[in-house]
Amino acid sequence: MVHPRPASTVVLLRPDEAGGFEVLLTRRPAEMRFLGGYYVFPGGTVHHSDYSPKMLTRCRGLDGAEARRILGGAHEPDVALGHWVAVVRELFEEVGILLCVAESGVAIDIRDDAVQKRIERKRRAIVQKKSGFAAFLESENFFCDLSRAVYLDHWVTPEIFSMRFDTRFYIAALPAHQTSLASSEEITHSVWIKPAAALAQIHQHDFPILPPTTTVLGELARFNTWDRLRSVYDLA
Repeated sequence: MVHPRPASTVVLLRPDEAGGFEVLLTRRPAEMRFLGGYYVFPGGTVHHSDYSPKMLTRCRGLDGAEARRILGGAHEPDVALGHWVAVVRELFEEVGILLCVAESGVAIDIRDDAVQKRIERKRRAIVQKKSGFAAFLESENFFCDLSRAVYLDHWVTPEIFSMRFDTRFYIAALPAHQTSLASSEEITHSVWIKPAAALAQIHQHDFPILPPTTTVLGELARFNTWDRLRSVYDLA
Protein backbone atom coordinates (compact mmCIF):
# COMPACT_ATOMS: atom_id res chain seq x y z
CA MET A 1 0.00 0.00 0.00
CA VAL A 2 1.29 3.46 -0.92
CA HIS A 3 1.64 5.74 2.10
CA PRO A 4 -0.12 9.07 1.45
CA ARG A 5 1.98 12.23 1.46
CA PRO A 6 0.82 15.20 3.56
CA ALA A 7 -0.58 17.95 1.34
CA SER A 8 -2.49 21.22 1.49
CA THR A 9 -5.04 22.60 -0.98
CA VAL A 10 -6.64 26.03 -0.96
CA VAL A 11 -10.02 27.08 -2.34
CA LEU A 12 -9.48 30.69 -3.37
CA LEU A 13 -12.61 32.83 -3.71
CA ARG A 14 -13.53 36.34 -4.81
CA PRO A 15 -16.81 38.33 -4.87
CA ASP A 16 -18.52 39.16 -8.15
CA GLU A 17 -20.41 42.30 -9.12
CA ALA A 18 -23.82 40.70 -8.47
CA GLY A 19 -23.16 39.90 -4.81
CA GLY A 20 -22.23 36.28 -5.48
CA PHE A 21 -18.75 34.81 -5.73
CA GLU A 22 -16.37 32.84 -7.92
CA VAL A 23 -13.80 30.14 -7.19
CA LEU A 24 -10.40 29.70 -8.78
CA LEU A 25 -9.77 26.42 -10.59
CA THR A 26 -6.46 25.53 -12.19
CA ARG A 27 -5.84 22.95 -14.89
CA ARG A 28 -2.91 20.62 -14.40
CA PRO A 29 -0.66 19.85 -17.39
CA ALA A 30 -1.70 16.63 -19.11
CA GLU A 31 1.72 15.06 -18.58
CA MET A 32 1.52 15.24 -14.78
CA ARG A 33 1.42 11.81 -13.13
CA PHE A 34 -1.34 12.71 -10.67
CA LEU A 35 -4.61 14.08 -12.11
CA GLY A 36 -2.90 15.29 -15.27
CA GLY A 37 -5.29 17.40 -17.36
CA TYR A 38 -7.85 17.82 -14.56
CA TYR A 39 -9.16 21.01 -13.00
CA VAL A 40 -8.22 21.28 -9.32
CA PHE A 41 -7.70 23.84 -6.58
CA PRO A 42 -4.15 25.16 -6.08
CA GLY A 43 -2.09 23.06 -3.69
CA GLY A 44 0.61 20.48 -3.22
CA THR A 45 2.82 18.50 -0.88
CA VAL A 46 3.81 19.84 2.54
CA HIS A 47 7.62 20.13 2.55
CA HIS A 48 9.97 19.95 5.52
CA SER A 49 11.01 23.50 4.68
CA ASP A 50 7.41 24.62 5.31
CA TYR A 51 7.92 24.12 9.03
CA SER A 52 11.63 24.89 9.40
CA PRO A 53 12.52 27.32 12.23
CA LYS A 54 13.49 29.96 9.64
CA MET A 55 10.15 29.60 7.86
CA LEU A 56 8.07 29.75 11.02
CA THR A 57 9.68 33.05 12.05
CA ARG A 58 8.05 34.52 8.94
CA CYS A 59 4.51 33.56 10.03
CA ARG A 60 1.73 35.49 11.73
CA GLY A 61 -1.92 34.90 12.65
CA LEU A 62 -1.79 31.34 14.04
CA ASP A 63 0.24 29.51 16.65
CA GLY A 64 1.35 25.89 16.64
CA ALA A 65 -0.92 24.75 19.47
CA GLU A 66 -4.02 26.08 17.70
CA ALA A 67 -2.94 24.65 14.36
CA ARG A 68 -2.43 21.24 15.99
CA ARG A 69 -5.86 21.44 17.63
CA ILE A 70 -7.59 22.33 14.34
CA LEU A 71 -5.96 19.36 12.62
CA GLY A 72 -7.21 17.03 15.34
CA GLY A 73 -3.88 16.57 17.12
CA ALA A 74 -2.51 14.56 14.21
CA HIS A 75 0.77 16.51 14.01
CA GLU A 76 3.28 18.24 16.24
CA PRO A 77 2.67 22.02 16.48
CA ASP A 78 5.43 23.02 14.03
CA VAL A 79 4.37 20.41 11.46
CA ALA A 80 0.74 21.50 11.82
CA LEU A 81 1.74 25.09 11.08
CA GLY A 82 3.62 23.81 8.04
CA HIS A 83 0.31 22.71 6.52
CA TRP A 84 -0.83 26.35 6.54
CA VAL A 85 2.52 27.55 5.21
CA ALA A 86 2.17 25.08 2.33
CA VAL A 87 -1.12 26.80 1.43
CA VAL A 88 0.60 30.20 1.22
CA ARG A 89 3.64 28.86 -0.65
CA GLU A 90 1.71 26.77 -3.18
CA LEU A 91 -0.71 29.60 -3.90
CA PHE A 92 2.22 31.89 -4.65
CA GLU A 93 4.13 29.34 -6.72
CA GLU A 94 1.14 28.32 -8.84
CA VAL A 95 -0.86 31.52 -9.33
CA GLY A 96 1.24 34.35 -7.87
CA ILE A 97 -1.11 35.23 -4.99
CA LEU A 98 0.43 36.21 -1.63
CA LEU A 99 -1.50 35.69 1.61
CA CYS A 100 0.97 37.93 3.39
CA VAL A 101 1.29 41.01 5.57
CA ALA A 102 4.04 43.52 6.23
CA GLU A 103 6.00 43.45 9.49
CA SER A 104 3.53 45.95 10.95
CA GLY A 105 0.68 43.52 10.26
CA VAL A 106 -0.96 45.62 7.55
CA ALA A 107 -1.79 44.12 4.15
CA ILE A 108 1.02 44.24 1.62
CA ASP A 109 0.68 46.54 -1.38
CA ILE A 110 2.26 45.14 -4.53
CA ARG A 111 0.38 47.19 -7.14
CA ASP A 112 3.49 49.03 -8.35
CA ASP A 113 4.66 47.62 -11.71
CA ALA A 114 8.30 47.45 -10.66
CA VAL A 115 7.39 45.60 -7.46
CA GLN A 116 5.22 43.14 -9.39
CA LYS A 117 8.01 42.39 -11.85
CA ARG A 118 10.53 41.88 -9.04
CA ILE A 119 8.22 39.55 -7.16
CA GLU A 120 7.43 37.59 -10.32
CA ARG A 121 11.16 37.05 -10.93
CA LYS A 122 11.52 35.75 -7.41
CA ARG A 123 8.47 33.50 -7.79
CA ARG A 124 10.03 31.90 -10.84
CA ALA A 125 13.30 31.40 -8.97
CA ILE A 126 11.42 29.53 -6.22
CA VAL A 127 9.65 27.28 -8.73
CA GLN A 128 13.00 26.60 -10.42
CA LYS A 129 14.47 25.74 -6.99
CA LYS A 130 17.05 28.51 -7.28
CA SER A 131 15.68 30.08 -4.12
CA GLY A 132 13.41 29.21 -1.19
CA PHE A 133 10.12 30.64 -0.01
CA ALA A 134 11.46 31.69 3.40
CA ALA A 135 14.36 33.52 1.75
CA PHE A 136 11.90 35.31 -0.55
CA LEU A 137 9.77 36.44 2.38
CA GLU A 138 12.84 37.67 4.22
CA SER A 139 14.08 39.60 1.18
CA GLU A 140 10.74 41.44 0.88
CA ASN A 141 10.14 41.61 4.65
CA PHE A 142 6.81 39.83 4.17
CA PHE A 143 5.13 37.52 6.66
CA CYS A 144 2.67 34.71 5.92
CA ASP A 145 -0.76 35.64 7.28
CA LEU A 146 -1.90 32.15 8.25
CA SER A 147 -5.19 33.52 9.60
CA ARG A 148 -6.35 34.10 6.02
CA ALA A 149 -6.48 30.35 5.31
CA VAL A 150 -9.51 28.86 7.10
CA TYR A 151 -9.54 25.10 7.60
CA LEU A 152 -12.25 23.40 5.57
CA ASP A 153 -11.93 19.61 5.20
CA HIS A 154 -9.72 16.52 5.13
CA TRP A 155 -9.44 14.03 2.27
CA VAL A 156 -7.15 11.04 1.67
CA THR A 157 -6.56 9.66 -1.85
CA PRO A 158 -8.10 6.14 -2.20
CA GLU A 159 -5.74 3.18 -2.09
CA ILE A 160 -6.37 2.33 -5.76
CA PHE A 161 -4.14 5.26 -6.82
CA SER A 162 -0.40 4.78 -7.28
CA MET A 163 0.15 8.28 -5.84
CA ARG A 164 -1.71 9.16 -2.67
CA PHE A 165 -2.09 12.35 -0.64
CA ASP A 166 -3.35 13.06 2.86
CA THR A 167 -4.78 16.46 2.02
CA ARG A 168 -6.06 19.25 4.22
CA PHE A 169 -8.38 21.68 2.44
CA TYR A 170 -8.54 25.38 3.27
CA ILE A 171 -10.60 28.32 2.07
CA ALA A 172 -9.37 31.89 1.55
CA ALA A 173 -10.51 35.15 0.01
CA LEU A 174 -8.46 36.75 -2.75
CA PRO A 175 -6.50 39.63 -1.18
CA ALA A 176 -7.37 43.12 -2.33
CA HIS A 177 -5.47 44.47 -5.35
CA GLN A 178 -3.98 41.10 -6.30
CA THR A 179 -4.57 39.25 -9.58
CA SER A 180 -3.98 35.55 -10.14
CA LEU A 181 -1.75 34.35 -12.96
CA ALA A 182 -3.57 32.98 -16.00
CA SER A 183 -0.92 30.26 -16.35
CA SER A 184 2.39 29.25 -14.83
CA GLU A 185 4.99 26.49 -14.79
CA GLU A 186 2.60 24.18 -12.92
CA ILE A 187 -0.74 25.00 -14.55
CA THR A 188 -1.82 25.24 -18.20
CA HIS A 189 -4.39 27.89 -17.31
CA SER A 190 -6.65 29.09 -14.52
CA VAL A 191 -10.29 30.11 -14.52
CA TRP A 192 -12.56 32.03 -12.14
CA ILE A 193 -15.98 30.42 -12.18
CA LYS A 194 -19.11 30.12 -10.06
CA PRO A 195 -19.26 26.74 -8.26
CA ALA A 196 -22.63 25.84 -9.81
CA ALA A 197 -21.35 26.72 -13.29
CA ALA A 198 -18.31 24.48 -12.80
CA LEU A 199 -20.49 21.58 -11.69
CA ALA A 200 -22.72 22.08 -14.72
CA GLN A 201 -19.72 21.43 -16.97
CA ILE A 202 -18.33 18.27 -15.37
CA HIS A 203 -19.77 16.02 -18.07
CA GLN A 204 -18.19 18.02 -20.86
CA HIS A 205 -15.13 16.50 -22.49
CA ASP A 206 -12.90 19.52 -21.92
CA PHE A 207 -13.78 20.31 -18.30
CA PRO A 208 -12.72 17.24 -16.29
CA ILE A 209 -13.18 17.44 -12.51
CA LEU A 210 -13.12 14.65 -9.92
CA PRO A 211 -13.95 14.34 -6.21
CA PRO A 212 -13.10 15.85 -3.83
CA THR A 213 -13.08 18.97 -6.05
CA THR A 214 -16.68 18.31 -7.09
CA THR A 215 -17.71 17.72 -3.47
CA VAL A 216 -16.24 21.04 -2.34
CA LEU A 217 -17.85 22.85 -5.27
CA GLY A 218 -21.18 21.31 -4.31
CA GLU A 219 -20.85 22.60 -0.75
CA LEU A 220 -19.96 26.08 -1.94
CA ALA A 221 -22.83 26.13 -4.44
CA ARG A 222 -25.26 26.09 -1.48
CA PHE A 223 -24.31 29.68 -0.67
CA ASN A 224 -26.19 32.33 -2.62
CA THR A 225 -24.17 35.38 -1.61
CA TRP A 226 -20.60 36.38 -0.87
CA ASP A 227 -21.62 37.96 2.43
CA ARG A 228 -23.23 34.72 3.61
CA LEU A 229 -20.19 32.68 2.63
CA ARG A 230 -17.81 35.09 4.38
CA SER A 231 -19.86 35.06 7.58
CA VAL A 232 -20.05 31.26 7.75
CA TYR A 233 -16.32 30.71 7.15
CA ASP A 234 -15.14 33.90 8.85
CA LEU A 235 -13.10 34.94 5.83
CA ALA A 236 -10.87 38.00 6.02
